[in-house]
Amino acid sequence: MNKHILITGGAGFIGSHVVRRFVTNYPDYQIVNFDTLTYAGNLENIKDIEKSSHYTFVKGDICDAAAVEKALHDFQIDTIIHLAAESHVDRSITDPLAFVRTNVLGTATLLNEAKKYWNGNYDGKLFYHVSTDEVYGSLGETGFFYEDTSYDPRSPYSASKAGSDHLVMAFYHTYHMPVVISNCSNNYGPNHFPEKLIPLSINNILNKKALPIYGKGENVRDWLYVIDHASAIDVILHKGKIGDTYNVGGHNEWTNIDLIKLLCTLMDEKLDNAAGTSEQLISFVKDRAGHDLRHVPPVNFPNPRRRALCGEYRAPQRRCSGLARHHGGGRGRNRHPGDVLRATGDIYG
Repeated sequence: MNKHILITGGAGFIGSHVVRRFVTNYPDYQIVNFDTLTYAGNLENIKDIEKSSHYTFVKGDICDAAAVEKALHDFQIDTIIHLAAESHVDRSITDPLAFVRTNVLGTATLLNEAKKYWNGNYDGKLFYHVSTDEVYGSLGETGFFYEDTSYDPRSPYSASKAGSDHLVMAFYHTYHMPVVISNCSNNYGPNHFPEKLIPLSINNILNKKALPIYGKGENVRDWLYVIDHASAIDVILHKGKIGDTYNVGGHNEWTNIDLIKLLCTLMDEKLDNAAGTSEQLISFVKDRAGHDLRHVPPVNFPNPRRRALCGEYRAPQRRCSGLARHHGGGRGRNRHPGDVLRATGDIYG
């Protein structure tokens, strides 16, 4: 069955991998990349597929109803994969309204324009909303977030994503729009914008700058290799049950301090530094306001139907093996670590 898919935020980190996967794996689908190209969007991330006959890039803002309406009509869109979002927690603390605009108003605009365009004819239609496990708040030392975990966002970022999740489900219940939602843990891999923990640390190691770590570095995150996440999105889009939510985890928990120490070791090996050189750059700073101690979704879905779905996508990279694999070069290319901040960089997360 042919699909006409609009992917929002397709020039960003996760979005670029989703665009590449769908363009590469589904030649009968029409893929439209709808991205406003903010600081975190870069068309270099998908330069390798830009000339594909079934791929189109449209520069547009998800908050611009007219631009969204035009794209839906021009390309006869039947499926939306919504990835466009403001996602950096630190930025949300300094500028919360920017997150409300993009994540809440932008999602509402997309939903409303899709509702108007599809006009109640939902046969073969789907609105797939990609969200975060941070909407669930903070865990203790044990346990996991499940799909039925109560929402408890702790930052303007996670609150704005929680709001967008609720809007999606409201359109499902009120207008019977076919929707699915997935909530993922922290992603890492090629193309990540260098403001997040792993690429920022790589950049600082290369430039012999301090490696800032909040508090004592005891905060725990689950790390999901971005290509595994794109694979999960593919499966959920094609096999997920309308109205359901799916948590996607990497089964890959690390404290921030242990992760940075691993990264220091890998970079010292690559740069031919003496062992322990990069660890000397570690600097503990005041903890972030509202900093979640731990958030981890299970690697498997928590009931038989979800476990069966989970089994259809490739097993996640274990224990940051993806970090080591990409240390030598993105997509099998052997690179000097000085290339790491280029658009197709090596170790991002």
